[in-house]
Amino acid sequence: MIYFLLKPIIRLALWIFCPGIIVPSKSARAIKGPVLICANHPNSFLDAIIVAAIFKEPIYFLARGDAFNQPWHAGLLKLLHMFPIYRLSEGKENLALNETAFENSRKILRKNGIVLIFIEGICLNKNELQPFKKGAARIAFSSWKEGIPVRVLPMGIAYDSFRNFGKKCAIQTGATIEQKELQLFEEEALNYNHFNRELFKAIEPLINPPQIQIPFPTWLQSAASIGTMIHLPIYNLVAAFVAKKTKGTVFYDSVLFGVLFFGYGLFLCWVVWVIWMITNHWLLALCWPLLLPLLAYAAVLKKINERALKG
Repeated sequence: MIYFLLKPIIRLALWIFCPGIIVPSKSARAIKGPVLICANHPNSFLDAIIVAAIFKEPIYFLARGDAFNQPWHAGLLKLLHMFPIYRLSEGKENLALNETAFENSRKILRKNGIVLIFIEGICLNKNELQPFKKGAARIAFSSWKEGIPVRVLPMGIAYDSFRNFGKKCAIQTGATIEQKELQLFEEEALNYNHFNRELFKAIEPLINPPQIQIPFPTWLQSAASIGTMIHLPIYNLVAAFVAKKTKGTVFYDSVLFGVLFFGYGLFLCWVVWVIWMITNHWLLALCWPLLLPLLAYAAVLKKINERALKG
């Protein structure tokens, strides 16, 4: 329920946070399961957020296990259709729990759902494909063994920046790949190697940092200046806090988005309350939650435009 309630709000937030998103074709975004999406993983949870926002059907994600260490973290992530998968670096004792992750994936695929796994098994802030782990192949082969007609959809994700607010992102998908193309051998090890080789060849050409230009009309200049004046002091405080908390990790973008997403909603409520207390006029007070996001969007476009001119 929370997933479906948050989805349209997240789309609106991404319109400001990441205004330049290149998306797959309409038919690709409306794909029906059972489908296993195999993607690279350059930008932590922001990758999952963007994919969930642009696809029509609900997406279920396998996320790094250490994100589930706190009970309230685990509860929230599960409500957002994420469940844990563990790497050796997160403790050898946790690897046995991965069978639960694979079974959860099969449950979704049995119901003609869509599962996304970041096939590299690691997140690095790079638009370069890393060596693959075996998790995706294990899900696919075990599903086929049960007779689940899973198709594999290769996906490439790329960004123009991993630190700038107002970024561009390109999500590209290839053609779906069937079992007959990926399971050719009797030996399990040969099939795993073949699966990863074929997916590597399919995903690598899809990773293309976006080069699109975002128009910035002259008439938006004044709105952008006002939006910058209102939002920049608050943004700088939040960005500095997040940068300190995520120093040395790949989580800056995703944590910044999360803090701004929830914090901005509280900020808008506070503004409505203040305006109402001053004017005692509800209509005037309720105009601000509509006006402020538009001013923020104009400010972001101005920043992107200035960065492009320098660059």
